[in-house]
Amino acid sequence: MAFLPDESRSLPPPPLLNKGSVWLGFVGWLSALADNAFNQRPVFRAGVHRQVLLASLGFFIGYQLVKRAEYVHAKVDRELFEYIRHHPVDFQSPTVAFLLTLEHILGHLL
Repeated sequence: MAFLPDESRSLPPPPLLNKGSVWLGFVGWLSALADNAFNQRPVFRAGVHRQVLLASLGFFIGYQLVKRAEYVHAKVDRELFEYIRHHPVDFQSPTVAFLLTLEHILGHLL
């Protein structure tokens, strides 16, 4: 199975600045800073191109993971609503279920 199947194209895209993309972009930038620190280079000034590259790579991966998560949740929701549509008796409102239970109990008593 592909990472994002063709049927995921019908979903609206997630916002560009979402929690996953910003978080992983920040993690990518911090990994470049950690690499500078471990190699005893100036942390912020050395390898700015690597900092930008890893931050944008993390941002892209975070965005794609959010898209994948939204697709999986939409697929589960669709299957759940389809099940509810095929089994309406199992998903009645609480008042209707209570009245049916009460009718069943009173039917046995009378």
